[in-house]
Amino acid sequence: MSALLKFSRLVDAFTDLIGRVLIWLILAAVLVSAGNAIVRKIFNTSSNALLEIQWYFYAAVFMLGAGYAFLKNAHVRIDFLSNRFSARTRNWIDILGILFFLVPLCLMLIMMSWPLFINAWDSGEMSQNAGGLIRWPVYLMIPAGMALLLAQAASELVKRVAFLRGLVPDPIGHAHAEHPGESEAEREIEEHAAHANEEVR
Repeated sequence: MSALLKFSRLVDAFTDLIGRVLIWLILAAVLVSAGNAIVRKIFNTSSNALLEIQWYFYAAVFMLGAGYAFLKNAHVRIDFLSNRFSARTRNWIDILGILFFLVPLCLMLIMMSWPLFINAWDSGEMSQNAGGLIRWPVYLMIPAGMALLLAQAASELVKRVAFLRGLVPDPIGHAHAEHPGESEAEREIEEHAAHANEEVR
């Protein structure tokens, strides 16, 4: 199990690195979008390549960042149900979800999208818009993103099994902890109430 946990830590570190790089792509997309708008307003001209690179950046963040979202537990959960379950039940649900839903989905999307990338690579497919970009990089993001998500799914599976065996803390426990802002607000309310009671006395 120690070897699997080491593998999990390596995958987590790589996924975290990918996520930190993708954050800068969001800034790049905003700058390109703003620059394109400014050029269009001032010089009354535009570039299809600049327009398309915006959604290339967005596609990269969306597709390649799926594993990062899984690592940070930022995906959607039905909290009003999962909060009622014990930590062991939540982790069992995650294990079943990873094995029977996430892994098959990733494999299916990889198999379906890989031929699209190969065809675009072989044909040199270009955008239909004048001055547009070559298409294979954006097609490649689909199988690459699913491969990264699949690797992170393997890491998360290892962590959940390790938790059930009592080897690591609950990997999704932080998502069900009390929100720091709420607890701080409650403490302030209690302090004000206590202070008011002292003044009344």
